[in-house]
Amino acid sequence: MSHEKKEAKKDDIDKDDLGKKLEECEKLKDEYLAGWQRARADFLNYKKDELERIESLISFANTGLMLKILPILDNFELAARQNFPSENLSGQEKKEKERIIQGFLQIKTQLENLLKSQGIEEIVSLGQKFDPKLHEVVEEIEADDKEPGIIIEEIQKGYMCVGQVLRPAKVKINK
Repeated sequence: MSHEKKEAKKDDIDKDDLGKKLEECEKLKDEYLAGWQRARADFLNYKKDELERIESLISFANTGLMLKILPILDNFELAARQNFPSENLSGQEKKEKERIIQGFLQIKTQLENLLKSQGIEEIVSLGQKFDPKLHEVVEEIEADDKEPGIIIEEIQKGYMCVGQVLRPAKVKINK
């Protein structure tokens, strides 16, 4: 074979070899790109899950404090239900008594708003069907006009936090 033929054949081999190497490099590039994209998506999902977990931990960390606030709110609730006699009071004393009561009710409202801002909501009980997940029965009463298992009276309000019972409501139900 002549020198020119050997060089032409060598060029053909090099072109074939280069074509294969290029194809191989493109496959590797595609694999690496796909792997990188998967890893990035996994990382973003992990990051999102971690943020949700941290938010959940923070909200549950606050529940201990909120549980300590609930009895204070209960006492405001009891005080709001009281009927303080005012027949022996003068007009000025009656106004003063009303002003004090309004001040206490404003504090109660502030506490309720604080709980709401922390994701704590009241469990609606009165007139509802008894649910052992949400309510605690303290007494069963017989009332003819109500269906059995219906909550007749709420003794203590119940609360939920982020879809979980923080404190069940204490209720009286119909037998």
